[in-house]
Amino acid sequence: MKQKVSLLLWCLIFPVFVFAQNENSGNGSRVVIVAGKPMTNDDSLIVKQLFFSALREKTVENFTLATEEFNQVLQVDPANDASMYELAGIKKLKNNYAEARDLLEKAVTVKPDNEWYWVALADCYEKSNDIARLENVFSELIRIDPDKTDYYFDKANVYFLERKYDDALAVYKQVEQITGVTDELIAKRQTIYLKQGKVDRAAADLEAMIAANPRQIRYYLFLAEVYNSNGLADKALATLQSARKIDPNNGQVHLALADIYRDKKSYEDSFNELTLAFAIPDLDIDQKIKIVSGYLPKFPDPNAKASALELSRLLTAAHPDDYRAYALYGDMLLQNGKYKDAKVNYKKSVALNGQVYQVREQLIRLDLGDNDMDAALKDGQDALSLFPNQAWLNYLVGVAWLQKKDFKKALEYVKNASSLETQDKDLLAQCFSSMGDCYHSLNDLASSDESYEKALGYNPDNAYTLNNYAYYLSVRGLSLDKAADMSRHSNELQPNTASFEDTYAWILFKQKKYADARLWMEKALSHDKDHSAVQFEHYGDIMFYLGDADAAVQNWKKAKDNGESSPILERKINERKYIE
Repeated sequence: MKQKVSLLLWCLIFPVFVFAQNENSGNGSRVVIVAGKPMTNDDSLIVKQLFFSALREKTVENFTLATEEFNQVLQVDPANDASMYELAGIKKLKNNYAEARDLLEKAVTVKPDNEWYWVALADCYEKSNDIARLENVFSELIRIDPDKTDYYFDKANVYFLERKYDDALAVYKQVEQITGVTDELIAKRQTIYLKQGKVDRAAADLEAMIAANPRQIRYYLFLAEVYNSNGLADKALATLQSARKIDPNNGQVHLALADIYRDKKSYEDSFNELTLAFAIPDLDIDQKIKIVSGYLPKFPDPNAKASALELSRLLTAAHPDDYRAYALYGDMLLQNGKYKDAKVNYKKSVALNGQVYQVREQLIRLDLGDNDMDAALKDGQDALSLFPNQAWLNYLVGVAWLQKKDFKKALEYVKNASSLETQDKDLLAQCFSSMGDCYHSLNDLASSDESYEKALGYNPDNAYTLNNYAYYLSVRGLSLDKAADMSRHSNELQPNTASFEDTYAWILFKQKKYADARLWMEKALSHDKDHSAVQFEHYGDIMFYLGDADAAVQNWKKAKDNGESSPILERKINERKYIE
């Protein structure tokens, strides 16, 4: 049941001149009779002054003084119902519903026709879950205002809570005489009929409405829900099929049919109804988005992915001016590995509404994944103009500058990202790892090592950090045992990664473990799809120390053929020996 009058309203709307006054014939003076004791004119004046003073204090929320003054009024005039009402309001503000109830029960005894008193008393009974007493309160409110249907509904609800279903139905009959049959009234009666197990009665009520209003589709939907929720799926299906013939473009009918077919395991028919519903622009987009989102827990099932993708595509066709449609379609394209198409739709979403941070971040990630650093920087700077304090956004722009080998600018953004975020350990690990890469490229090796150590402090299992730190240590010939441990761990975390296997092979080479180095370099070459010149050169170095100069030269030449053109490589080939 809903509260009809707010506490604020009680403060503003109240019967000002509510003092019970009787005329004393003879001298023309007015005398108030209280509990059998006459109150003088002086008493009456004091009561009024105290009452209005208390109201002022209550208005400015000086509840302590207001309470004292209302109590003083009641000491002089124990039957002052207005003071009881106002004082009850203060009690309720302090959640003291028991005392508020006592005051209001006295107030309605003094003034039984005051609607506000009864409404306030109803609230007290509701808060204390005193359902039994509510029945009488709403009866009194109906007596006072017989045309106000809210009171009838509240009284019927009391009967419902008390499981007096027939009494509740009788009250609804009274409402029908006032308003006629309404959707709210139908719904309330349906609830009771179904509680009573009278499915046929509930259905008959709705069938009568359909007979009287054959083109009102909502009644078909109500009836189908009654049938379906009570195990009568075939009747529900027939009802909805009738509705579809009347209005084939009603999205709610198609959605309801989709539910019925799904329950009957007719999945193709169910999906067909969904596609028809999604193609209807009048069907609320929020409802459609919720349906597509319902497929997410079923991923990575390819059927679920394909269904969500098609429905989200239909969403963009039905709602071409809504940014949410393109954002959702972009998400589903991304889930299906269609990265370029996802990027196109994210761009459309941003064009319609650039204020959605998540879409902008996703777009920049796709730019980076597409190796389009210029686009990443442009989209990143546009996003930063709106969201300058987003740590991930700063980091992604920093990564773009790192890939473009502008290490100073990269450091600027990555450092900013690390200062904006103090809780996200994954982001902090990546920030310090990128700092390590930047410092190494700027030949600040001490800062590089320090950054890598910080990165591993946040995430000791970041495979890329382990690999890069290990490789740079090996190039410098430092801490080779530590480098080997880190490289081995990176391969455990992400096996069959050619660059990681190459790093481990190179460290083994630096440790003069040539046979082991050969095994790992051959793994790297077998997993390398890019024909890395560096890996061929490293393999040649290893083979030279294994005593196979011909194999060494052959691999050095492969390195040259794949783009490596250093003077040292030329000397290796020409002199047929390893050169540092």
